[in-house]
Amino acid sequence: MSKAKGFINEFKQFAVKGNMIDLAVGVIIGAAFGKIIDSLVRDVMMPFINFILGGSVDFSNKFIILSKPEGYSGPETYAEMTNAGANVLAYGNFLTILINFILLAFVVFCLVKLISKARASMEKEKEAQAAAAPEPADIVLLAEIRDLLKNKH
Repeated sequence: MSKAKGFINEFKQFAVKGNMIDLAVGVIIGAAFGKIIDSLVRDVMMPFINFILGGSVDFSNKFIILSKPEGYSGPETYAEMTNAGANVLAYGNFLTILINFILLAFVVFCLVKLISKARASMEKEKEAQAAAAPEPADIVLLAEIRDLLKNKH
């Protein structure tokens, strides 16, 4: 019973530690932030890229048929071919996902740079405030008392 109680207490300490709570909050916020970034790429950036390229950047229906099922005479779309059991090389889906990844990485890179720049400017502002702030009166008074005591001896 003592080992079980010790194990439970050890688990409580682990679960309640600040790092564990911080990690849980980070995961939750990260998941929500991931949805925001995904929406930014899909709903804001992709329409502009589609407009600039004059069409759709969705290549998911681009594929090469390696082998058809015997007797298949239906439409040759990616969905129909895979449902029929055809062996297809779906390079278009890979290209679409790769383009989305590059755009997503670019957006995250820009956000990280923006946040880093904001942090740096906040730190410079704090340093400037600390340098400009006068010493507290009690520190000045103690320094004067120290100097007077030194001069007496």
